[in-house]
Amino acid sequence: MKRGGLGVWLLASGQTLSYACLFYSFAALILSLEADLGWDKRLFALGPMLAIGVSAVLAPVLGRQVDDGRGQALLIGGAAVGGLALLGLSQIWAVWQYLALWAVIGLAQAASLYEVAFAYLVRRFGAEARPRIIRVTLVAGFASTLAFPAGAALADAYGWRIAVIVAGAVMLFVTVPLHWLGCRMIRAETALEVEIGGKGFAVAALRKPVFWGLAGLFGLVGLNHWILISFLVPLLVEMGVSHGWAVLAASLVGPSQTLGRFVLMQVEARVGTARVLAITVAMMLGASVFLAGVGASGLLIFGFAALQGGAMGIMTILRPALVAESLGRAQFGAISGMLSISSLGASAVAPLVAAALFETAGPMGMIGASFAMALGAMGLARWVMAQR
Repeated sequence: MKRGGLGVWLLASGQTLSYACLFYSFAALILSLEADLGWDKRLFALGPMLAIGVSAVLAPVLGRQVDDGRGQALLIGGAAVGGLALLGLSQIWAVWQYLALWAVIGLAQAASLYEVAFAYLVRRFGAEARPRIIRVTLVAGFASTLAFPAGAALADAYGWRIAVIVAGAVMLFVTVPLHWLGCRMIRAETALEVEIGGKGFAVAALRKPVFWGLAGLFGLVGLNHWILISFLVPLLVEMGVSHGWAVLAASLVGPSQTLGRFVLMQVEARVGTARVLAITVAMMLGASVFLAGVGASGLLIFGFAALQGGAMGIMTILRPALVAESLGRAQFGAISGMLSISSLGASAVAPLVAAALFETAGPMGMIGASFAMALGAMGLARWVMAQR
């Protein structure tokens, strides 16, 4: 077994379940929530928006904690907090309860999802972290594939409350042990941690133009993706796609992420980071075009899922690599956390923006906005590569 082999796979499995339960649950259950509670779409969107906002605020602080050697505690504790918050969410009746528990879920997201997991792997493996990060993302790419059908099936059969209870139980009794055992094995299989912490906070990165270019790029990419994914099922239904086919299309985004990562592994050495980044953003533009044509042919939903999922799958791997190559590995957790503010902040407002666009401009308004964001991301990507 290679260093960090089994431990990384266990961590990857925990990340898959964490994303399925803490991140995709809203998109998977929104129609059931709306039918039962009768609240406005924008009010429902405030929940995940608040969660991601909390996660964005905490990201630099928790990244610094990983640099100081507390990554394992965060991954385990965050999963436990997330499980308890989901159990509480299953019992809500009032708006304030809904929002308060989503804020707690935001804390769990900040402590137990990719940002902390990647920073933990970089701390343990240094320059050798990238293949381990790819392994994690290859497995975790199936989170939406798990969340959408499982959430829809449980909600249809037993109601959304039971679906959320199941998600909470999975976090407590499956994800927590996976994170604990995975981190324990990684620590046992890596003799020494890579010294990337250093003293003081990573404020020097803020003085570099490439930092702000990366922040803008990650923010536009996150906004493009999540305004579509958070309301993908209602958007497709409004465009005439049946609910079953809409759920299937949403479920295929995850496997497409994994496929994109496999392709990246095969071609990156020959193509280069700059070209891969350009191709990735171009895929996002193509995805919006395919989605706009769904009214003419429902089969285009599969083209959308393939391009959008593939692009986001590749970006997940490119992001830590771009940060490390552009700004160095010293204090990686803190710097990556600061950059997360833009991407997570964009993701936080995405459901609210999507709800507003959906109500005022309709599906084509949402799609047009996503296309404009991808165009902006392409411009920033070219500028960042020129700076490097």
